[in-house]
Amino acid sequence: MNKPVLPNSVEARDIAFHLHSQTNPQLIEERGPTVITRGEGVRIHDNAGKVYIDAMAGLWCASLGFSNERLAAAATRQYAQLGFYHTFFNRTMEGAATLAEKLVGLTGIKDGKAYFATSGSEANETMVKLAWVYHTVRGKPTKRKVIARDRAFHGSTIAAASMCGLGFMHREFGLPLPGFLHTLCPYPYRGMLEGEDEAAFVTRLVDELEKLILREGPDSIAAFIAEPINAGGGIIVPPRDYFARVQQVLKKYDILFLDDEIVCGFGRTGNWFGKETVGASPDMMSLAKGLSSSYFPISAVVVAPAIYEAVKEFNKAGGNFGHGFTNSGHPVGVAVALEAISIYEEMNLIEHVRKMGARLRGHFERIGAASPIVGEVRGAGLMLGIELVADKASRAPLDPHLQAGMQFDAIAWENGMVARCMGDVLGFSPPLIVEEADVDEIAERCETSLKQLEARLGFAR
Repeated sequence: MNKPVLPNSVEARDIAFHLHSQTNPQLIEERGPTVITRGEGVRIHDNAGKVYIDAMAGLWCASLGFSNERLAAAATRQYAQLGFYHTFFNRTMEGAATLAEKLVGLTGIKDGKAYFATSGSEANETMVKLAWVYHTVRGKPTKRKVIARDRAFHGSTIAAASMCGLGFMHREFGLPLPGFLHTLCPYPYRGMLEGEDEAAFVTRLVDELEKLILREGPDSIAAFIAEPINAGGGIIVPPRDYFARVQQVLKKYDILFLDDEIVCGFGRTGNWFGKETVGASPDMMSLAKGLSSSYFPISAVVVAPAIYEAVKEFNKAGGNFGHGFTNSGHPVGVAVALEAISIYEEMNLIEHVRKMGARLRGHFERIGAASPIVGEVRGAGLMLGIELVADKASRAPLDPHLQAGMQFDAIAWENGMVARCMGDVLGFSPPLIVEEADVDEIAERCETSLKQLEARLGFAR
């Protein structure tokens, strides 16, 4: 960070030619990028030789770490046999059929179908388009609007970004598009009113959702989309009965439930899928990230039989389903995903995540109890958040101009750990292969960095 950028170096060429995702262009020109050169298990190396423990699995996704030999070998074997083919016009490959069958079985959507794409954004947009087809076939073509929630993150393409409940995803692009609505986030720490318990809080959220549906008109609402646990919005775990109550309202008004499992899926929350953690029963599920441990860009949508039957009915006169991505069902991506799932099953994923998650959470709760600025530790499995506050008793937030979360992020980086700030919520989502020593190291570096942040902000212990 802030080292001199030498002419014709990787850093100089990157500044000259590369537009980065979610990066401030001015700052990267001033400071230069960090060049990551290799990974080993849960650690990454930069081109200065520094090693970092990555407590965010890259972007919530490298579940099997950064150098898994079996995933690399699976890709190599498939490249040697068939480096590319598509799934348009009745074509398929054995791996695509096998993975589709595996995903339908794992997700528990009986008699469902799997559709393949290459990113989480594409998967979420696919769910929206399928919802439109479903309602049109049933004689309800006006059901087009989609309800998402405040603090949601669903992707960066136009419809997916419109479903985000985060202002920074909208401000440059004039989003959200018309027809994409937002309701309250189930955020107990910040959303509960004085004297309100969780049951009353859920009732208020559900009432607000129903009022929104009635205000817009039930015949205009196609779907409701939600992450089981909000990831990029601050690792927000909903109250226990939230999804059960929400789904009663959705069923009442014939609204589909779209489950965004892009972060929560494949063991992250201590169950195979986040829907099990929060007690949800969706009509469609989007999968990505952990599907291949992000060793290849692949995503999927698993749909209930009624959704598939609608697509079939729409095209009964002989037309083709008018949706597709060039790399849907890419043979290499499919091979990597199948190998990743095999590894998850062999490593007893769920038991391991629960054990390591409980250990890391225990560390964080101890750290939080001793810190004057930790208001709450929350999460599930190996998806944990620490919310920073100015006052623990009143939950008063820190002055946003302090950018305390970003300061922690920078301090942790200097201390050799990758974390993620979401405002003043510190996020931790390490590779699922972490062992006890890795968990303890993450906690130790978090505690050191937090103490340094407290001193910088003027909070005495």
